[in-house]
Amino acid sequence: MTDSKRRVLVTGATRGLGLEIAKAFAHEGAWVAFNGRDASALEAHCASLRQQGFLAEALPADLADSPETIAHRAAERLGGLDVVVHAAGIRDRRTTEHLDGAAFAALLDVNLTAAYRLARAAIPLLQQSSAGRLIFVTSIAARIARKPDPAYTASKGGLEALTRSLAVEFGADNLTVNAIAPGWFVTEPNRALSEDASVQAFVDTRIPLKRWGRPEELAPAALFLASPAASFVNGITLTVDGGMSAQM
Repeated sequence: MTDSKRRVLVTGATRGLGLEIAKAFAHEGAWVAFNGRDASALEAHCASLRQQGFLAEALPADLADSPETIAHRAAERLGGLDVVVHAAGIRDRRTTEHLDGAAFAALLDVNLTAAYRLARAAIPLLQQSSAGRLIFVTSIAARIARKPDPAYTASKGGLEALTRSLAVEFGADNLTVNAIAPGWFVTEPNRALSEDASVQAFVDTRIPLKRWGRPEELAPAALFLASPAASFVNGITLTVDGGMSAQM
């Protein structure tokens, strides 16, 4: 559970996992800045929450352009920051043969470099909180691979390493840095796959729970890592994958 009126920034909150995380914080009483590229979608989500009595602010901006601006605008809008959840990212499933160096670098720039820049801007703001929390959404692809996905896999591996590094560097400042590694969740980009019978056969074999995750099933992990219950949890990656990465 989050403390009432904690000030939270969630990137990638237009849809999917980021949206569910942002909504969960709002439902728990936090004041949430929803960041994403689709201004109309963000405002619709926030307007719906405000009508229900929750605190939600639309903060449209492309993370790849200026992560620093997003962090500072969120702090200005909310009067500071207590929690930052970085859920934004992109994917390019081309094989190594077809993914040239420029495309590889472009994906890393969004998934890893922008995450570092956001963290670097947000950390001084989070240090002003009585219990700052920085949470990265990575992927089980950081530790197990499925072809073809070289750039995404590398970017998520780097993001997990960055989590550990920042946790060690800033733990003494009453700031924890952790990550969440989702497995296979039914989000908009994966919906067609989730409805494919041949893919479901793979899921039945590979995931002990024999199903895809629902986006709302990831949000509690973020709520936990941001809560007082996780005050001594630092530098870890919490895997939420139905047991997929536990099975040989």
